[in-house]
Amino acid sequence: MKTRYEKIIADIREKSRLISHPVTFMELCGTHSQTVAQYGIKNILPENIRLVTGPGCPVCVTDQRDIDSAIGLALQGIPLATYGDMLKIPGSSANLEKARTKGADITIVYDVTEALELKRQKPNLVFFGIGFETTAPMSAWAIKKGLTLYSAHKRFFPAMEALIKNKKLKIDGFIDPGHVSAITGTGIYEKLSVPQVIAGFEAMDVLKSISMLLDQIIRHERKVQNEYDRIVQKKGNAKAQRIIKEVFETADASWRGLGKIKCSGLKIRKKYKDQDAEYVYRTLLKKIRRKMTIKPTACKCDEILQGLREPQSCPLFSKTCSPESPHGPCMVSIEGTCNISYKYGKIR
Repeated sequence: MKTRYEKIIADIREKSRLISHPVTFMELCGTHSQTVAQYGIKNILPENIRLVTGPGCPVCVTDQRDIDSAIGLALQGIPLATYGDMLKIPGSSANLEKARTKGADITIVYDVTEALELKRQKPNLVFFGIGFETTAPMSAWAIKKGLTLYSAHKRFFPAMEALIKNKKLKIDGFIDPGHVSAITGTGIYEKLSVPQVIAGFEAMDVLKSISMLLDQIIRHERKVQNEYDRIVQKKGNAKAQRIIKEVFETADASWRGLGKIKCSGLKIRKKYKDQDAEYVYRTLLKKIRRKMTIKPTACKCDEILQGLREPQSCPLFSKTCSPESPHGPCMVSIEGTCNISYKYGKIR
């Protein structure tokens, strides 16, 4: 008797035979990327079904300008708090870890409540806030509690629109992010005319979502389906949406790999300008940014984040670039494509 995994794999293979052309699906969440690699899902897919990884790692897409700004503030004596993954993300000439060896006051925290506690000891502390709609509500809450924040927060949906418009990349369907969707709801995705399935994070969730996308391809449908309906609702988390809207406003933002995307950033509203590091340290940041330079690198993270390249095709991967000595953000973060591929071995 077949197991449920054998049944879903057989289902995917049977449906693939009904499709005469190659199709490419993109998964858009770092946790999905981990599941795909851990269970070797790419390796069991039929030859005409290709799964690529998109810009679902919030640490990886943080722009070099924001990294350099945070490093600059820290080196100028401003205490900084941020998540551990941010320490090794490369700026133009250094990273936060190197800044710390030069005497910068940089503290790793696990959430914004720790940063708020730290602010009692260091009143001018700045929290380097990153992430999509998943982490933005907690940052908004902390700002209302008086935490000063440098916002590198981003909205995810505009990045999906940018990927669809990318002429170098042909995407036949998206596996939409589960965590982000729990906040935004499913309705926002209906603006895109492409097959989509919001998926949970178990191997079965991902396999089901692939099967559902194949159904849409076979039927020539372009709609949004919710495989993760045990968590994700159509309207999402209204309370989280309200606090994001209250504290932040949309603004153009630069993404590593994808460039500037219109209305994809979350900028702190003027009402909370005294908690906005961009405003509080505006003069200092202007000086820091005048000295910024972008140096060429052999790292291919930019292309990897767009799904245009696999980690193994980067000339640095596993040679000079590893989690212990990363050259790019995709190797730094535990949700980065290169880090995941290095951990779980070669994938097709």
